[in-house]
Amino acid sequence: MSDLGKGMRMYERELQTALEAVRLAGDFLVKAYADFQVIPNAPASITTDADRQSQEIILQRIIRDFPGDALCAEEATASVRVGAHTGPRLWIVDPIDGTRGFAMKNGEFSVMVGFVDNGAIGVGVVAQPVPANHAAGRLTYAVRGAGCWRIDGPNEEPQRCQVTNVADLAQATLTQSRSRNPGQKSRYLTALQPARVLESYSAGLKLALVARGEADVYLNTYDAFHDWDICAGHILVTEAGGEVTGIKGETLVYGLPEAWQRAGLLASNGKIHQAAIGKMKV
Repeated sequence: MSDLGKGMRMYERELQTALEAVRLAGDFLVKAYADFQVIPNAPASITTDADRQSQEIILQRIIRDFPGDALCAEEATASVRVGAHTGPRLWIVDPIDGTRGFAMKNGEFSVMVGFVDNGAIGVGVVAQPVPANHAAGRLTYAVRGAGCWRIDGPNEEPQRCQVTNVADLAQATLTQSRSRNPGQKSRYLTALQPARVLESYSAGLKLALVARGEADVYLNTYDAFHDWDICAGHILVTEAGGEVTGIKGETLVYGLPEAWQRAGLLASNGKIHQAAIGKMKV
């Protein structure tokens, strides 16, 4: 990972810390995943010891390099309990995004680390440690103003990510969470009528799909979720040339009390963004 692309110097230390933290957590999770007993019908609310251990690995690496920074993370581990949860320099961490995918052992989970500087996302890293329909684990990362990059496999060089040029929703590939009622379309999906739908338990993976140009739009209509669910993936899409808002076009804000997000999420290649918002208002 010596060549991380040009223009990374503004947040070079933060990027290196995030990449190293994700690598350490990924190494741990690969082993934990191999030993994990499958839970076929894992509930959406599931959390595991692997979540908590992964989080501490990540946070301890961040604390070592940036001891004064605030930490916002999903699990109530020791490092979160003793530190500040908001501040001008804020790290937002999801140690296993898509724990259901981890518990069901279908590979649909990611490790997400985001860094927010005075309200603006500066760095985002999303790693898929265990392959799911891919030959190797996948890493996608971005730095504000320096683009989005991907590495697929241990010996690969970074490649620039770019969103698609699809301008017609009828030709679009949409990615969303796995449906609680397979075969039954939501009213939003019915309104958008995409050509293809990809489903995954991990928001990080879905945002990476859009950033990589493997999907055109990601729709999340949950009434409430948290900063750690989307922060790291948000910057991947925007730095790849796309757009990210709430489902009505709202600007997403990070670092609010209790890290709540209540506007839903629409991430796209930008070209179909306004059309998607318009159709969902109908």
